[in-house]
Amino acid sequence: MSAQTEPEGPPEEPSADTGVEGLPGGAAAALEAVLMVVDEPVTAIQLATTLMLPVGRVEELLLELAREYDGYTNWGPVRPRGFELRSVAGGWRFYSRTDFAPVVSSFVLEGQTARLTQAAMETLAVIAYRQPVSRARVSAIRGVNVDSVVRTLTQRALIEEAGHDPESGAILYRTTSYFLERLGIGTVEELPKLAPHLPGLENLGDFEEASY
Repeated sequence: MSAQTEPEGPPEEPSADTGVEGLPGGAAAALEAVLMVVDEPVTAIQLATTLMLPVGRVEELLLELAREYDGYTNWGPVRPRGFELRSVAGGWRFYSRTDFAPVVSSFVLEGQTARLTQAAMETLAVIAYRQPVSRARVSAIRGVNVDSVVRTLTQRALIEEAGHDPESGAILYRTTSYFLERLGIGTVEELPKLAPHLPGLENLGDFEEASY
């Protein structure tokens, strides 16, 4: 008698004649396809409406996918992915795994924005750490005029206006959702350390919080 062997991969989903269950990969693949194009967290109810599936079924699939990307499945451990499926503020969205934040931030600063000058990247780091912050304060921290650099970063959609300083009336700036998206994070609280990538800003955290 020949020895029985364990299956090498996940069991195939039963085929269905109609709906997303009948698509290649079934409902789980359809769910992934939708999640790939969302630019903000989407609720299980919204996903269920789009896929025409019960909410309970969608919630079950979301949890299974999240575990699979973390390296755990019903048929055994698999390689963890470089991305993860997170439940944030009542919705679901793909994010780059936080373990790879230094790699992602390096790519954003040195790859996607390779044509940015060193001065622009340093100014971007100051704004990211001190937002919302005025141009005068950024200039004081960097020791140079940053007006033209701020215009460049604004044009690149990496920063945006965030109201006015209540005392001086100066325009305040903050990083944009596009900036966070390029870093693969959801909020500024998850912002990776940018200063180590920018020589000369290692002591950025030592500056006082006094306004300028």
